[in-house]
Amino acid sequence: MPIINVSVTGKPNAKLSAAIAKEVTEITAKELRKDPTITAVAVNYIEPQHWFAGGKSLAEHGANTFWLDIKVVDGTNTKLELEAYLKAIFEAFGRLLNGVHEESYAFVHEVPAAAYGYGGKSQEFRFISGRLKAA
Repeated sequence: MPIINVSVTGKPNAKLSAAIAKEVTEITAKELRKDPTITAVAVNYIEPQHWFAGGKSLAEHGANTFWLDIKVVDGTNTKLELEAYLKAIFEAFGRLLNGVHEESYAFVHEVPAAAYGYGGKSQEFRFISGRLKAA
């Protein structure tokens, strides 16, 4: 886990989506220590004429952009890890999209463990269950 939603400018491209998912999963594992086997990535495409920065479309800017939205359990990462993650993500999308507009964003939501989970079980449940098994 986590779930990562990515939006990029351009037309849908399966090869680019796979490259984005791979790179984002690897960076998330390295910088935030998240298990890549349970990391989910969804990639969406938006035509540049429908994405605006500073009142002008990205088509007018002649640039690409991205928005990455990731949810992780609060308290599982330090500020330095988050800083490194944001930097690595911006650099990766610069490579993947052949440059990006400065107003490209990544947002890390830190959510309570009791309110976040997968497979019908919260992360808090998984943490407590793991501690009980260890005891």
